[in-house]
Amino acid sequence: MKSTIISVVVPIYMIDRYLGICIESLLNQTYKDLEIILVDDGSKDRCSEICDLYASKDSRIKVIHKSNGGLVSARKAGVLAATGRYIGFVDGDDWVGPGFYQSLYNAIIQNDCDVAIAGFSRDLFSRTQSMYNTIPSGYYEGETLKGVFKEMISYGEFYRHGISTYHWNKLFKREVILKHQLEIADNVSIGEDAVVVYATLLDCKRICITDNCAYHYRQREDSMLKSSVDFDKEMTRVRALYENLSKAVMGHPIEYDLQRQVDDFITGIFIIRSGGCVYSDDEKLKIFPFGKSLQGKKIVLYGGGTFGQQLMKRLVKDRKCEVVGWVDDDYWEYRRCCLNVDSVESIIAIDYDYVVVASLDRGYTVKVINRLKDFGISEHKIIIVNTTKKQRTDALKAYLKK
Repeated sequence: MKSTIISVVVPIYMIDRYLGICIESLLNQTYKDLEIILVDDGSKDRCSEICDLYASKDSRIKVIHKSNGGLVSARKAGVLAATGRYIGFVDGDDWVGPGFYQSLYNAIIQNDCDVAIAGFSRDLFSRTQSMYNTIPSGYYEGETLKGVFKEMISYGEFYRHGISTYHWNKLFKREVILKHQLEIADNVSIGEDAVVVYATLLDCKRICITDNCAYHYRQREDSMLKSSVDFDKEMTRVRALYENLSKAVMGHPIEYDLQRQVDDFITGIFIIRSGGCVYSDDEKLKIFPFGKSLQGKKIVLYGGGTFGQQLMKRLVKDRKCEVVGWVDDDYWEYRRCCLNVDSVESIIAIDYDYVVVASLDRGYTVKVINRLKDFGISEHKIIIVNTTKKQRTDALKAYLKK
């Protein structure tokens, strides 16, 4: 095998329905000098058999069968087995377009970069949406790379990344990622990509960002439905992420403002996964990120994603206000997942006090406000996330200490 080989690590667990498509997409890459490492993380379905079958068909495939240990441990096993100069990652239920790795490889070698960063395509049912990094495409080193470090985790506006957190839309030099992939604690079960990716980027001397969206992230129906997790258990997971990511950025120049970026990132996860509901001492309902009491009010919830689902569960359970409607632009997608979400137009026929927008993305929120105004809804009836950085940080630290 050539010294320029790319090793692709594929963590696999209980996805036999999609695994063949993933492996075929790697075998059909225009860049042929691949080492494909399939890590079967103790799957109880037919993933193990599928892996072995494909390994018997193509010598580029290496299979690791291990007991279930989670995504972090599967990736560790994969990178330890990798022999390539460059390492990429593909989740076993996703797939890549034919030129994906050729494009990233070209970007790296043409400018001697430590990592090539792509966009990705989000596939949901029959629809595909291209997603790009907020920091523009280009090559960054020296002072321009320092500028990237100042906004790669938190880009200007709250809960917006400069560079996406994901492993799988990037190609790394082996020597820059290996240490960080092996050092991450196995108990990090949410946001694990971010810990490794951002720590790795901080060790880079030169990076390239591309608008390649040939990585296809499959948004599965079961992943759209967010399960309710005991709040204390959820905070344990958030705390593990916070501690590991804070440790990963420690020791770098203060000018990068990395801990503040980490605080923004973790606070966003905290709000989304908790639904943002906290209580005052007198048990009056308050929605922390919105800064307004909804007790006794009739509300329409706008947003069917993770934040919207968790907020809906909290509001229904606590019964301090009345949820009279739940809407989303993509309501039909959520209906296919058995969520009782209606079209935005349905607001017209509803009697309500406020429309609560469950989103931390400021750009998206502005679009929602304008859309609601088109329906004749007064802006004073629209409640959005509206807190200061100090309020967010104080609330996060208070809950992480519990």
